[in-house]
Amino acid sequence: MAKTPHGGIQASRLSRTLNTGDAVFIGLGSMIGAGIFTALAPAAAAAQAGLVVGLAIAATVAYFNASSSAQLARLYPASGGTYVYAGERLNEFWAWIAGWGFVVGKFASCSAVALTFGYYLAPEYARFLAAGAVIAFTALNFFGIEKTANATKVIVSAVLLSLAVIVLLIFVGEPSISNLRPILGSSGIYGILQSAGIWFFAFAGYSRIATLGEEIKDPKTSIPRAIVLGLGITLIVYAAVVVSALLLVGPVALAQSNAPLVTALTGAGFGQWQWIIRVGSTFATLGVLLSLMTGISRMLFAMAADHKMPSYLATVHPVHRVPHLAELTVGVILVVAVLLADLRTAIGFSSFTVLLYYAVTNLSAYTLTEQERLYSRYLAILGFLGCLVLAFTLPATAVGTGGVVMLAGILVYLIQRRRSS
Repeated sequence: MAKTPHGGIQASRLSRTLNTGDAVFIGLGSMIGAGIFTALAPAAAAAQAGLVVGLAIAATVAYFNASSSAQLARLYPASGGTYVYAGERLNEFWAWIAGWGFVVGKFASCSAVALTFGYYLAPEYARFLAAGAVIAFTALNFFGIEKTANATKVIVSAVLLSLAVIVLLIFVGEPSISNLRPILGSSGIYGILQSAGIWFFAFAGYSRIATLGEEIKDPKTSIPRAIVLGLGITLIVYAAVVVSALLLVGPVALAQSNAPLVTALTGAGFGQWQWIIRVGSTFATLGVLLSLMTGISRMLFAMAADHKMPSYLATVHPVHRVPHLAELTVGVILVVAVLLADLRTAIGFSSFTVLLYYAVTNLSAYTLTEQERLYSRYLAILGFLGCLVLAFTLPATAVGTGGVVMLAGILVYLIQRRRSS
C-alpha cells in the first residue's frame, strides 16, 4: 500500500515487480558511471589531488542523506521521493521545491550523462549519439519497469568488469605516488569543497531507489537496504578507480580531458587498451541515463497526480502500467537538451539543484518521531548542513544558474497557488 501526498492509504498505481536486488542494481545504474566518467574531470580541475578528499566528503554527505531517504521511503513507499515526503512531513511549498529541484536537476544530469556517452564513443558525433540513446531508452521504458531493471543489470555488470580491468592495469604500469600530492591545490579547502559538490552529482543516483516506492514488492525493508548497499558499493568502486587514475597520470591531465580515463590509460602507456574504457563508459553512461530518465518520469507522474504538473503526465498505460506519457515527455525534452547543452555547465547546475532537493529530504527526516526513525536525528541535521555547504561552494556559474532556476520554480508555485485560490 502507498500513502498519498495528503495522507491516507491507496493501492499502488504502478506494478510491484522489483525485489531488493533489482533495486540495488537500479541504484548502481544511477551512480556507477556518472562520477567516474562524468564528474572526474571537473572535480580534478577544482581540487587537483584533493579530489580524493572531496570524494570522501561527498560520500559522507550522501550517507547522511541516504539515512534520511531510507527512513522516509519505508514510511511513504510512493512514487515521487522527497516530493511525497515533504508533502507529508512539511507542507506543499517544500514539496514543490523538492519536486522542482529534482526535475530540473535530473534533466541536467541526463543531458550531461548522455553527452558523456557520446564523447567517449565518438566525439565528433557526440550530440547525435546522445539524442539516439535518449530515443532508444524512451522506447524501452515504455514496456515496463521490469524490462528497465533487467537491462540495468546487464549494463552494471559490464561497467564493473571494465573498471576492474582499469584498476588491475595500474599494478602493471608505473604509478607515481607523487601524483597524489599536493592534497591542497591552488584553491585550498574551497577547491576540495567544490570537488565534493561535483562528486555529489555521482552519488545522488541512490534517490532513484526511493522513487521506486510503488514498484518494489516489499518497500519498507527493500528500500532502506538497497540504498545503503548501493551507496557502499559505489564508494568502493569510485575510490579504487580514482586513486588508480591519479597514480597513473596525475590530476592535471585528468582535469584537461573530456574522457579522463582514456587519458589515464594512454598516458600510462596502455593506449591499446582504451577500447575497454570506451566500451565500459558506453555501458556506464547508458545505465545512468536509463535509470535517471525513469526517475524523472516517476517524479512528474507523482506531481501530476497531485495536480502540480499537467494532468496528462499522470496517465498510466493500461497494459504495461507505466506513466508512458510522462516518459515520452521526458524523452522529447532530453533530445532537445542534448543537442544544445554544455557538458560541464550541466554537471554543476545539476549538483546545485539536487543538493537543495536533499536538503529538503533532511528537513523532512528531522520531523520523524522516535518510533518512526531508524537513525539518530543528528544525521538529518548533518545532512542538511552538508547539502547547503556543498551547494553554495560550487562554481559561481552553477550557483547563479541554479539559483535563478529555483527562484523561477518558486514563482511558478506562487502563480499556481493564486490561480487555485
